[in-house]
Amino acid sequence: MVEKKQYPGRARKPAHKRRQQLKPGSDASLKKVFAEIGKPEQMPFQADPFQLEAIEAIDKGDCLVTAPTGAGKTWIAVEAIRKVFNAGGKAWYASPLKALTNSKYSEFSDIFGEQNLGILTGDRKENADAPIVVGTTEILRNQLYDAMHKGEDLGTDFVVLDEAHFLGDEDRGVVWEETMIYLPSRIPMLMLSATIGNADQIAAWLESIRAGTCIIVEEKKRPVPLYPLFLHPSGTLFPMLGKNKKKSGTQLHKKVLNFLKNRSSSGGGFGAALPRMDEVMAVFRKYNLLPAIFFLKSRADCDNALLLCSKYKVMEEPERKAERRRRTQKLIEKAPHLADHKQIKDLTEKAVAAHHSGQLPAWKLVIETLMTEGYLDAVFATSTVAAGVNFPARTIAFLNSDRFNGREFAPLNPTEFHQMTGRAGRRGMDNIGFAVVIPGRFMDTRYVAKLIHMQPADVDSQIKIDFSMTLNLLLSHSPDQVRKLLEKSFANFQQHSRRKQKKRRFGTAPDTEHLWAEFIRHLDFLKEKEYVARENRLTEDGIWASQLRIDHPVMVAEGFRRGLFPQSDPALLAAIMAAFVNERETDEDSIHPKDVPGELEDAYLTIREGLRPFAKEMIAKGFSAPILFMRPAMTVYQWAAGRDWDSVLALWDSAEGDLAMLIMRTADNLRHIRNLENVFPEAAHSARTAMERILRDPVVPPLQTE
Repeated sequence: MVEKKQYPGRARKPAHKRRQQLKPGSDASLKKVFAEIGKPEQMPFQADPFQLEAIEAIDKGDCLVTAPTGAGKTWIAVEAIRKVFNAGGKAWYASPLKALTNSKYSEFSDIFGEQNLGILTGDRKENADAPIVVGTTEILRNQLYDAMHKGEDLGTDFVVLDEAHFLGDEDRGVVWEETMIYLPSRIPMLMLSATIGNADQIAAWLESIRAGTCIIVEEKKRPVPLYPLFLHPSGTLFPMLGKNKKKSGTQLHKKVLNFLKNRSSSGGGFGAALPRMDEVMAVFRKYNLLPAIFFLKSRADCDNALLLCSKYKVMEEPERKAERRRRTQKLIEKAPHLADHKQIKDLTEKAVAAHHSGQLPAWKLVIETLMTEGYLDAVFATSTVAAGVNFPARTIAFLNSDRFNGREFAPLNPTEFHQMTGRAGRRGMDNIGFAVVIPGRFMDTRYVAKLIHMQPADVDSQIKIDFSMTLNLLLSHSPDQVRKLLEKSFANFQQHSRRKQKKRRFGTAPDTEHLWAEFIRHLDFLKEKEYVARENRLTEDGIWASQLRIDHPVMVAEGFRRGLFPQSDPALLAAIMAAFVNERETDEDSIHPKDVPGELEDAYLTIREGLRPFAKEMIAKGFSAPILFMRPAMTVYQWAAGRDWDSVLALWDSAEGDLAMLIMRTADNLRHIRNLENVFPEAAHSARTAMERILRDPVVPPLQTE
């Protein structure tokens, strides 16, 4: 496998040398704006026109709803599901994230009754035959694969695809596109999305492949107005934008422009260091801008921001602090590992928290719950919190205008920016929300000003052929039928549209010929390795290999076919699968021999050396093959063998959130091996046992949020 570039850690160090202390101040023109801060008058709920329009549209076919974050898209889904449920039908609600799926399950259980809800996330499989199922989009796509293979219809009457703009996600967009292509046209589809630039193109594509109507319902108005501000390094708040009398439209406020013109060549503002966050918080507190979410560049920045809150004094009633302590204790009582978390004092005493992917999911859930319930003044987060989690605040603050996308730092695009600003202003709790730009080395203030009024970004197809897709399509389709499916792709539709418009641009989606050539390339390799017979049907090995809907299905299948996997030992099986799951280079030189039992070393060398010739063949044919490292295998082995979390974490060379993610992804892979019971019963039994051993506190604690 071609190794993914890892997060380079451009973290800023805390500012140890004190700058001039920030003195809270504000431009006189903001007095009127700040006067609008407050809670709106409580009124009986009344659906917005776009919500009613969407409910009406669903009766006519597919519906694509694009609206700002927090505008009320979930209400549309609930009412549409209610209509199907009351008529005796079944509904499927698909979301991109397990955390979001769990949240929706809880929310929908309160509305429809827990007995009527099922959940399918991989980690959880409960009441799968319920009339209403919430799950991840990958699970829905896999159910479509199975239905096509068995010649059956999907057992639902209505599908909701939440966060439908994930269609353009580079890594996971293919799952959304496949789902839209494979979903039977008899099943109406409601797609909920952030505002996107080419909704009309997506709707036209769906109409072309689903032989029905796709109505676009668009809402551009934010439920809570947004006012952008600029924090001068002196501590004075200015309006971000001002009127340009000579030209139409808006531009940077004159005082912001003056600052940018006069700033030093080192970047101006707070430079590469973080500001004293306690002083920034004091400015926000004086002007009633709390609670706030601060979006920072890196995990280290989020943690350092807490250190820079050392002198922050919470201005609150004693009852709020006591209730926050009680609520925190209640949330973690079933996750005892969290009781000694190094940041718990910041949480309970200062009402501030850091939130990022390096933390345990359980800890992040505690923070999300406390913030949503109004117990926190600020959260320091990476941009990942902007998508999919109900995490509102009165103010959001930017300290950088770019984000790490998994490969490199890239400027925020309009969709990302508006998802982040969508957290500013709580519907029903705020009259107005604020977005504050804090200048520094990683902040392009002029670019952020453009983002405020920039048109939404287009969603482009991200479909790509891989071995899992090839195997699963061949379960139920001939190559000619696969080619017709590829002709239905959004990629192909976009190419035809661009040809008609005579537009050429960098990074255009692949057309049918490219996709077909890639399919044939994968098919030929599978034939060569006898997973596909000459007449283009799956062999017996190809049939069971198709059930390995994982990142490296052919490599894993070949390992089983050659008898290389330790099928009888759950801990060893989990360890080897962790090596396949791992996507980051790890430090192997510092591994102590005592941490690698002889049986683990034997199993590791057996799989690595046994598959080396096959991996070389794959690479020679232009395919990727994973690099298997010992450290993830060693760490997961010790966890599966029953060692405690702290000692296992000491074997790892990254954050505990990364280890938890490795373990959960290992469990996902083991779940697919468990499904091979008819072919490899011993391995399936070991996989089941391994999952039980590794999915335990604190990786998946039974947290209660009531």
